[in-house]
Order: sequence, then C-alpha cells, then structure tokens
Amino acid sequence: MTINFKANHREQQGSSASRRLRRAGQLPGIIYGGGKDATPVALDHNDLFHLLKKEAFHSSLLTAEIDGAKETVVLRDTQWHPYKPQVLHIDFQRIDASQAIHIKVPLHFINGETSPAVKLGGCMISHIMTEIDIKCLPADLPEFITVDLANLEEGHAVHASHLALPKGVELVQHGEGDPVVVNAQQSHTAAVDGAAEEDGAPAA
Repeated sequence: MTINFKANHREQQGSSASRRLRRAGQLPGIIYGGGKDATPVALDHNDLFHLLKKEAFHSSLLTAEIDGAKETVVLRDTQWHPYKPQVLHIDFQRIDASQAIHIKVPLHFINGETSPAVKLGGCMISHIMTEIDIKCLPADLPEFITVDLANLEEGHAVHASHLALPKGVELVQHGEGDPVVVNAQQSHTAAVDGAAEEDGAPAA
C-alpha cells in the first residue's frame, strides 16, 4: 500500500507560531533523520487526522511531498490534545533504503474461533500483545504480521518466538524471556458448567 501526504516547509517556529497554525486548521510537525537537517513542516490537520485512523499509516513507508519534493518517511510520534480530537504535533523519520529500521507493526489474529482451545475447550483467547517490534530493511517492511491460532489448545500460549516472520524481518526483543502474544484459558462460565456436570447437576 502506498500512502502519500503533502506538507509545506514551516518557517516560523515556537509555541505561538504553532498555535496560529492550529487555529488555521494546520498541524505543525517535523521530519528528521536520513543524514539531513530536521525540517519543520505544516500539514493539513483534517487530512492527517483521517490518515491516522488507518492502521497501515502507523506501520508503512509513507511518501511525504514537501513543497513538491518527495521523501520516504515513517511515522514516529504524535502528540494529542488531552480531551479534544486534535493532533497537536507529529514527527516523521526519513528512511534510507540501505539501512534497517526498527518499528512496531500490528498483529492480525486468524482462526481463533476454530481453534481447539475455543471449539473443544470453551476457552477465551486473550490477546496480550496487539503489535510487536521488528527490524528490517525498508523494502521488507510488512504492514502487519499474521498470528495463526488454528492449532492453539487449551492452557497453551503463542510466544513471540513462535511467530512466522516474513523473509528479512527479525524480532526486536526487550529484556530477557519470550513474551506471550496470546493465550487460551478456560472461561469462568465453562469452568462453572464443567464443575456442575461433574457434580451431576444440570449446567445453567
């Protein structure tokens, strides 16, 4: 997926200038990295607000058109108003095609409802993680990583090391251990029903 957005070079900086931009429906931001000086930019707030609702915008290579010149970037940070649906500031990082990038990508879970844990064990599946840190070259960046739960059994879990990663993609581990991505535990209702059946009482 190719996602493009437009920006203009922002001459005036500082909190007062940023407030004026916001009142005019603009969003102050910055583009940095790639061996170049940081570039302050102004973007259309509504355009970026809607783009931020798209999952892919947070984990894809983006094309920023700045005063007509195009650069490849990734989203790095957003600052939001504490209670208004308003973005206050946005940061992007330039991407060098020859340098690996470190970024979070979403996890997409499939076949949970047909897994043995759910169909046979009556379990509830808990998504402990919904995104994961990876490292790869820009050309290998996936929009998401699929987690197939088809073989998940009661009382078992899927760990980060179990994930099927695309070619050229590696996990970025934080600390020691193998974090749990998803687990399957018997729901309270199923446990109560099972106990009632063992006692010879009809399940509620």
